[in-house]
Amino acid sequence: MNNKIHIMSENLANKIAAGEVIERVSSVVKELVENSIDAKSNSIRIELIDSGIKSLTVIDDGIGMNKSDALLAFSRHATSKLLKDDDLFFINTLGFRGEALPSIASVSKVKLKTSTGSVGTEIIIHGGKLISQIDSDARIGTSFEVTDLFYNTPARLKYLKSDTTELSNIVMYVEKLALTHPEIKFKLINNNKEIISTSGSNNLLKTIYEIYGYLVSSNMIKISASNEDYDIDGYICKPSILKSNRNHMTTIVNGRIVRNVELNKAINDGYYTYKPDIKYPIVVLNISTDPTIIDVNIHPTKQDIKFSKQIELNELVTKAIKDALYKSMLIPKIEVKETSSNNEINILKEDVKEYVVNKEINVLNDEQVKFDFKKVTNEVDDNTDTNTLLKKNESIKKLELYVCGLVMGTYIICENETNMYLIDQHAAQERINYERYLEHLTNTKVNTTSLLIPITIELSPSDYIKFIERKEILDNMGFVIEEFGINTILIKEHPTWLLRGFEQESIEKLVDLVINDYNVDRIKFNDSIAKTLACKMSVKGNTRITNDDMQSIINELVLCDNPYNCPHGRPTIITFTKYELEKMFKRVMN
Repeated sequence: MNNKIHIMSENLANKIAAGEVIERVSSVVKELVENSIDAKSNSIRIELIDSGIKSLTVIDDGIGMNKSDALLAFSRHATSKLLKDDDLFFINTLGFRGEALPSIASVSKVKLKTSTGSVGTEIIIHGGKLISQIDSDARIGTSFEVTDLFYNTPARLKYLKSDTTELSNIVMYVEKLALTHPEIKFKLINNNKEIISTSGSNNLLKTIYEIYGYLVSSNMIKISASNEDYDIDGYICKPSILKSNRNHMTTIVNGRIVRNVELNKAINDGYYTYKPDIKYPIVVLNISTDPTIIDVNIHPTKQDIKFSKQIELNELVTKAIKDALYKSMLIPKIEVKETSSNNEINILKEDVKEYVVNKEINVLNDEQVKFDFKKVTNEVDDNTDTNTLLKKNESIKKLELYVCGLVMGTYIICENETNMYLIDQHAAQERINYERYLEHLTNTKVNTTSLLIPITIELSPSDYIKFIERKEILDNMGFVIEEFGINTILIKEHPTWLLRGFEQESIEKLVDLVINDYNVDRIKFNDSIAKTLACKMSVKGNTRITNDDMQSIINELVLCDNPYNCPHGRPTIITFTKYELEKMFKRVMN
């Protein structure tokens, strides 16, 4: 009798498992280095040839293995990290599934040398088949060499990217490992060229410096917070050194690098209005928690993770980041450096482009009129104190900025005893107005004014149906709206905080928001309204205003809850130190 169902061979099962565990060269590095970390290594060296495609070797000074354990380690599901079922709920090691080594060995040629301090062991395996097992030197630790990765699985070999791409993935992961374990000395070498070298100082900020350099490490802010379930600590960057992707957001849970969409969103929420939506911060966030409230056994790579109390963690992370940013002086500095070739002064382009809005600005001609500043600033009720609408920020207020003039009709020049400042007049006033509008929108007391001539707005049938369904939103804001004819609404009364002279334009924008951008989250909807109206009522770039108007913007800006960024995350203010100015003009030569 010929059975159709049979048990697949161990080698075939390992090759199938390798498809999930070993996706690319960086996957091999990840599994081997994590084993080295679990082995209590103090120093880990990664040597690559041709980005690891030809050869990669991981050498550590961990506890090593004896002869029998070294051979058993290549058996599927063999592990020293789980002994009983309950251990799955108390995982404190990076590896535990027992799949990595047999998977790697099944699709490559491997040489393992390991020792616990007595006689060492050398094992050679090709494509999952044991070639030799002999005694070797007694150096404590383990050396794992992998050559000809995917040589026996051509489809997977073809899947590998270019040497540069594979190397980039490896470097990125080793960077994160070094940040996760600052107590371990890491060294990464490709084709005899050293790429990463950390000191193992157990100083996270020093490790950040060793990975990212001085510019980043000098602009990091320490954070620390706790609740009943989680302790978090680490460093976040100031908004001056944002990146164009999320790759530099390193999140660590109980010593494990993890990926969690909700956690990344919480980090971004902490930077809300401090940065543009298309930019991302550099973050190294350590999260400590009871192993029983997390699940890392989601995927063989063990990078995906689930939290049983995700909402509480998100709130803790967002608040910690917001508090840290709020307490920090976030005015970016323009630095200068001297080139090694001709000793000329160059402004750091990477630094500048994060702060200055990249738009063409033309000098005003005589025909352009001055901006009527008083018209748009007189939007607060006469009996309302402006200072009650804007929260004080003591650190920036102490700067005592004095207006010197305006350049290009856009940037206000200020000074104090030590620095020169450039303020984007539109971004600054937009921040002021944004916070003022938010205050009005969250205020339970609404002052309204009746219109002598009501405003009529015609809508399409579909938009009209949506608006009538959601009309209550504007009713609660103080608008008095009636249905008027076919697909038409009549605005008879509106809040006093609408921009005088631009009532119809503002109301039309609000109606459009209700129809198209409505969100059941009232907080987000209010925020969207505040952003839209603040932009409308703020002085635009390339517009002349008086020195008194400029000083008024500065005086109100320093009272804002976040005076450093407009609501869209662009900077409002940058600074040149006196030293840097003198350096550019060769008044100082060092």
